[in-house]
Amino acid sequence: MLIIRIIGNMEIYFWFILIYIVGTLLGYHFAWNRACDKVAGATLDILEANGYIKTKKVGVVAAGHSSVIANMAGLRLPLESKPLQALVSEPVKPIIDTVVMSNAVHAYVSQSDKGELVIGAGTDDYVSYTQKGSHQIVEGTLNAILELYPIFSRMRMLRQWGGIVDICPDASPILSKTSIKGLYFNCGWGTGGFKATPGSGDLFAHTIANDEPHKLNAAFNLNRFVSGDLVDEHGAAAVAH
Repeated sequence: MLIIRIIGNMEIYFWFILIYIVGTLLGYHFAWNRACDKVAGATLDILEANGYIKTKKVGVVAAGHSSVIANMAGLRLPLESKPLQALVSEPVKPIIDTVVMSNAVHAYVSQSDKGELVIGAGTDDYVSYTQKGSHQIVEGTLNAILELYPIFSRMRMLRQWGGIVDICPDASPILSKTSIKGLYFNCGWGTGGFKATPGSGDLFAHTIANDEPHKLNAAFNLNRFVSGDLVDEHGAAAVAH
């Protein structure tokens, strides 16, 4: 079995490091920043720097680039990829001990262990794979935060970045096998992928190992976009996708 993972600027997570260590001990092979190139019968070919890896099962967890990987295998996924921007302030003494999120102004803020304020909002309004920031988003996000905490107007911002998130039409993820035997996708998490990592990883492993979904992720199959059995989660999330 081979698991593909594309690492973005915002996506080096503890759980994937743990999965990598455990998986390596169990004999699984992980391909980082590599992609499906072609399908040959029941064997999938994975292109890497030194050639091809042949394997019977491939699990793709590539976030905003899931549709790009799918296209390499001849699949079209119902996803939109959009930039999600965030920024960090200069460090200050502890003032917030939780994540503060507001649907009224559509922004969130928390404080890191270093004292920096971590600030963000929703995705950009356009489809793109760029990871560069934009003045419009930064200005809008900070204006929203200042409605909650006017005193933050004295803060200086240190850095800003963007990551790519993938969003399904019904704002629910895809944890499913595909029409290509041995090819599985875990994608479409929008802005909530980090929080879902432990649970989705366990269910995805079950789906790959058994070639059938667990009852908890059975509804999140790829065929729901054909049958119309959507899992509509628009408006249910704390931050809209």
